[in-house]
Amino acid sequence: MRLFSAADVHNALDWPTLIDAIREGIVGDIAVPLRQRHDIPVPGQADAALLVMPAWQAGRLIGVKLVTFFPDAERRINAAYIVFDGRSGEALALVDGEELTAKRTAASSLLAARHLARHDASRLLIVGTGRLAEEFAAGYAASFALSDIAILGRSPERAAALAEDLRGRGLPARVAAEADIAEADIVVCVTSATSPVLAGRLLKPGAHVDLVGSFQPGMREADDDVFRRADLVFADFADAARRESGDLIDPLASGALDEAKFGGGLVDLVTGRHPGRTDDRQISVFKSVGHASEDLAAASLLLSADPGV
Repeated sequence: MRLFSAADVHNALDWPTLIDAIREGIVGDIAVPLRQRHDIPVPGQADAALLVMPAWQAGRLIGVKLVTFFPDAERRINAAYIVFDGRSGEALALVDGEELTAKRTAASSLLAARHLARHDASRLLIVGTGRLAEEFAAGYAASFALSDIAILGRSPERAAALAEDLRGRGLPARVAAEADIAEADIVVCVTSATSPVLAGRLLKPGAHVDLVGSFQPGMREADDDVFRRADLVFADFADAARRESGDLIDPLASGALDEAKFGGGLVDLVTGRHPGRTDDRQISVFKSVGHASEDLAAASLLLSADPGV
């Protein structure tokens, strides 16, 4: 069985090819049953969760991602991905699940941004300083001509450290203040917040909002004003997002998000069923909750590029 480290995954999956693979996975024949979630008590701490996310292409590959979420731990999310042969059942590969998840999550958002963000977007603001923040900075920098990457976080020290690391990679990164949201063409939220960290009143006309962190009903990153002001709202997978993310559940229930604004899922954008952005002043929102088809699409690309599998 081949082992793929985080470095292997990072080096093998370039952004344009990965984004195209995610697109093909969304419109292709990948079967995805409902993911399972198991709550796990942790003495003296908040309950943890184990997520089991399977997917397969008949006769080709079977993939299963195992994810743990420990809200009180220093590393909240840990993951591993196992790939099996779709004809023999043989285990083919064990893949670093965190790097695979980070890359495919960013690629999904970048695919959405092709249809929802202004093509001339140059100012990116990222709320959050964890592992996903650096991946999204790199991905958006590879996809847009960015002149500014502003990092906003609860910890000024972590924001400064991330900005310094990104500058070391040649990216125009700096520490942000909340007022910088008003200048951003694209705002990305990659936090584990349970109450809103993004105020819709601060968004400028034409902004694109990329909400990534909320994958449970009790998690929120955007306040109701984000959805009241939005002209377009999409999710990676509409049914799952409406069921799982507080960022959609709450605004839909309160009426802050009008059903008429909800355009559906990524499949509606990439197949042309919805035109996406049609005006440079529209405010767009993309809500990502993650999907096992994205994992399998990324893992399949990884294995196809490796002669040892």
